[in-house]
Amino acid sequence: MKLQIPDFSKARILVVGDLMLDRYWQGSTSRISPEAPVPVVHIKDTEARPGGAGNVALNIAALGTKVAVDGLVGKDEAGDLLASQLSDANITCLFKGQPDVATIIKLRVLSLHQQLIRLDFEEQIHAEKNNDLVSRFKKHISNNDIAILSDYGKGTLSDVQQFINIAREKNIPVLVDPKGNDFEKYRGATLLTPNFSEFSNIVGPCSTDDDVVAKGTALCQQLDFEALLVTRGEQGMTLIQKQADALHLPTKAREVYDVTGAGDTVISTLAAGLAAGLSMNQATSLANLAAGITVGKLGAASVSVDELREAVTAIETQDLSISSGVIEEDELLLAVKRARALGEKIVMTNGCFDILHAGHVSYLNKARHLGERLIIAVNDDASVKRLKGDSRPVNSLAGRMDVLAGLRSVDWVVPFTEDTPERLICAIKPDFLVKGGDYSPEDIAGNECVTRHGGEIRIFDLEPGLSTSHIINTIQKT
Repeated sequence: MKLQIPDFSKARILVVGDLMLDRYWQGSTSRISPEAPVPVVHIKDTEARPGGAGNVALNIAALGTKVAVDGLVGKDEAGDLLASQLSDANITCLFKGQPDVATIIKLRVLSLHQQLIRLDFEEQIHAEKNNDLVSRFKKHISNNDIAILSDYGKGTLSDVQQFINIAREKNIPVLVDPKGNDFEKYRGATLLTPNFSEFSNIVGPCSTDDDVVAKGTALCQQLDFEALLVTRGEQGMTLIQKQADALHLPTKAREVYDVTGAGDTVISTLAAGLAAGLSMNQATSLANLAAGITVGKLGAASVSVDELREAVTAIETQDLSISSGVIEEDELLLAVKRARALGEKIVMTNGCFDILHAGHVSYLNKARHLGERLIIAVNDDASVKRLKGDSRPVNSLAGRMDVLAGLRSVDWVVPFTEDTPERLICAIKPDFLVKGGDYSPEDIAGNECVTRHGGEIRIFDLEPGLSTSHIINTIQKT
């Protein structure tokens, strides 16, 4: 299905994790301190925003999704401010300030939009303070479509397995933004969103995409994850699933201004998309777009639905510039990659298509309705002669491909030289491989490759009395 912005308002998400308050002090600097070789900043503006799990909740709420958040904060000015700002954003706050806990504060000093220093005010939260948190999670989880565990390593999720087990018992998907060098504690989570550094620390060095996929797949099997989404900075992100091919998405950032909170944006948009009914691939593509937007902003910023719509439109406009119609194989593989980044399903068929007739048109229209992109692989002239005899083809390869490319249902037409297009089909790995006629699926070239990668084989009946051979025989009789 083509990537669209879903109705996020139908989704309900519960976020639990390390809550913190992000403070920003901004001002000008024009001299170096006489006391030490550091700039002197004349503070003119101050701002406070929810951070950590609070920023995850803000990102979700900005999309119009119903969200509740829980964690541990102090009974102090920072905790009160955090609760007030989250409530003002229509977020349900399940937490209450505790007198023996200090709210975590991260203070950033900036000048000319550059961060000069960050000061952290925090104390490790001990596990015994989490009993009420676990009880509230058990009480509220059933009212939500998805749970997010936002782990910043501050102690709120020191016994994260309790939360995962509760979610699994309720059949609620649980997404985790992990922290640290031990992923065993997240065993059984639906999906983890480590950055590339965190991922490499667990599985070892990865120099290629194949390394990432192989080691990520092994990690999913080992720790019973359904999926991993590895964020890879300028290389985009890679989604690894147990039951589907890996999805590599290039970064959509036009300009990297500040990466603060980008991970929060990814897991927030991914969860909201899934809860609103998107597939894993579609939700990941949307999260990739959102991450590209947020790194162009200062601080831990949220992404709006309007901004996502603009980003989707921009990519679709770019996609229109991809060569369509008759296309070479290397161009086709690039076009397919971009189409999949938009969440589009790929349909593929093949044949000689020597004399195009109404049966062909009907068959191709049916095929196109299975997805958003239809590819036709066409036998070159030499392979047609080998299959049909010296009297064929009637029309040259160029002519046959031009006619097919002119059909409204067809996106790309590509030639192949072998007797079967099996190699090409395996390179493309379409979501649907279609043939017309009296075939068994196991007799269709590329069947094994397509089904092994989660695709489907569809066979359509041809229109009775319509065939190229019949047309040729009729002409010869007249």
